[in-house]
Amino acid sequence: MKGISEKQLKGMSKAFNEDERAQVASMAAVKCGVMEAATDYREARKYPFTFSIDLKQGDITNQKQSGRCWIFSALNTFRYELIKKYKLKTFELSQCYMFFYDKLEKANYFLESVIKTADEDIHGRLYSFINSDPLADGGQWDMLSNLVEKYGVCPKYAYPDAASATASRWFDQYLTAKLREDAMILREMINTKKARPAEVQKAKEEQISEIYRMLCIALGEPPKSFDLVLKDKDGKIAAQEYEITPKEFFDKYVGVKLADQVSIINAPTKDKPFNKTYTVKFLGNVAEGSPVSYLNLSMDKIKKAVIKQLKAGHPVWFGSDCTKYGLRREGIFDRQSAAVERLFGVTLGFDKAQALDHGDSAMNHAMVILGVNLDEKGRPNRWRIENSWGKDAGSDGYYVASDEWFDDFVYQVVVDKKYLDAETRKLIGMKPKELEPWDPFGALAD
Repeated sequence: MKGISEKQLKGMSKAFNEDERAQVASMAAVKCGVMEAATDYREARKYPFTFSIDLKQGDITNQKQSGRCWIFSALNTFRYELIKKYKLKTFELSQCYMFFYDKLEKANYFLESVIKTADEDIHGRLYSFINSDPLADGGQWDMLSNLVEKYGVCPKYAYPDAASATASRWFDQYLTAKLREDAMILREMINTKKARPAEVQKAKEEQISEIYRMLCIALGEPPKSFDLVLKDKDGKIAAQEYEITPKEFFDKYVGVKLADQVSIINAPTKDKPFNKTYTVKFLGNVAEGSPVSYLNLSMDKIKKAVIKQLKAGHPVWFGSDCTKYGLRREGIFDRQSAAVERLFGVTLGFDKAQALDHGDSAMNHAMVILGVNLDEKGRPNRWRIENSWGKDAGSDGYYVASDEWFDDFVYQVVVDKKYLDAETRKLIGMKPKELEPWDPFGALAD
């Protein structure tokens, strides 16, 4: 290996100090930060917060210091239907309720995976990956769907956020430490003590009982039922019911048919041909639930389905790489408005497939599409995004994304199958190809 020489350092320093443009850029970036210094106000003005299709939502939500965006965004699509159906001013579903059961189910899923891979070397790639972050806050649409199918949902007033839900770092740390110790015990039972499967399962059940207790202490025990009162914009009671269970509430009042929702990805890489379905090994939460499944489509087909769903009056859950070219203060996702390349005087030339293949980009955040602006030819040129970072981010919590950014950094959408064309609907349900756990599409939105 060859290091950086003193001569090379002097040459680079000389070139930098003789570059007046770089000096001005440095002054701006050092004082204001990279994204602020890179903001091109002229480009940003091309993306006003006006849209030809614009769905109205309740008050903006805030996930705070937690990786629960996938939960927030899914519940935001659910509450939209509730607000619309009962003419409510606003309403919020309990994200903490889903968070509790996700942690519990992930703990069980992890320990089941440990049992399944007990013969794997603890230093090998597979076990190291499984053990790396067993209780990550993040998730996927199918994982949320499994939770709702099993546990339902409840209003936020019935189970409000606990401190450990809004700032989950320490809570996650000690749960994870306990689980890793549990995993060690199970592996020793299987590999050293040659315990019978029934004995291993009994030990695992006792471990899960401890995790449940830890969750209840940190988050509070979730309600088994609650009283429901929905008041419309005029203050009149739109619905009222006593001792309703979370499952009954979802089925009766939210009414989204989860079985009809299709998770679609845009992966233009050679290893994932379009019009095929995929799943990811060891990715999930509810052990007996449906596996994570994706249908890979071209972006053109994805946009057509999304626009159809928006026109029908329903929002769309989606996953993207929100770290790329995002202006938090202005609420804009756009490569030209966030002129990072011009600030640094470099070219960042990865296309979408190259970025996926070389680990430069993947889905890391889930949000909701609430609108789109169509030009005179009916083509989208900007998208209205509901985020879950509170009112202080973006424009009162909302973002606008350029269509170019949508092409490059949106990786997943969930639409009702009726908004897909007939040929695409025939692809639903085909046997998926299994991807390795470390595939980019095994990434979790947080």
